Amino acid sequence: MYARTFSVAMLAAFVWQPLAHAGSQTIPASAEGQIEFNTPSGNIGCIYTPKGGTSTYQPQDGGPELSCSRIAPSYVTVILGPKGPATQIKNPGEQGCCGDVAKLAYGNSWKKGPFSCQSSTKGLTCGSSNGHGFFVSKAKVTAK
Repeated sequence: MYARTFSVAMLAAFVWQPLAHAGSQTIPASAEGQIEFNTPSGNIGCIYTPKGGTSTYQPQDGGPELSCSRIAPSYVTVILGPKGPATQIKNPGEQGCCGDVAKLAYGNSWKKGPFSCQSSTKGLTCGSSNGHGFFVSKAKVTAK
C-alpha cells in the first residue's frame, strides 16, 4: 500500500512539475541590452533592442524595438516599434535568424519595456502597450 501511494504521489509531482515553470520567463540581456530568444521549434527568433540601440544597431525610430523572424516556409521579418503598427517584411534578404539562444518555452510569456510575447504550439503572439502587435507561425503572419 505504501509503495503504491508513494508511486502515485511521485507521478502527480512529475505531471504537475511543468506547470510550475509556465508563466513569465526572464531572458538575460547582452551587455548592450539586447535580448534574443527563439521559440522551441527554432523556426521563429526575436531580438529586442533597447531605446537608443546598440553600438552596432540603431532602430529606425530610436527604439525600443522588437524584431521577430520566421524561417519556414518562407523567410519573413516583423518589426514592432514604440509607436504605430508592426511592419511585415516579406523576404527581407537577411537570413540570420534563430541561432543558439534562449528558448521562450511554450505556454510562457516574456516582457520588456512596452513589449510582451506569448509562446504557444500555435505560434508566437507579440504586442506593444500601444495596442499594436503581430502573430507569427509556420502557417501565417499577421501584423496590426
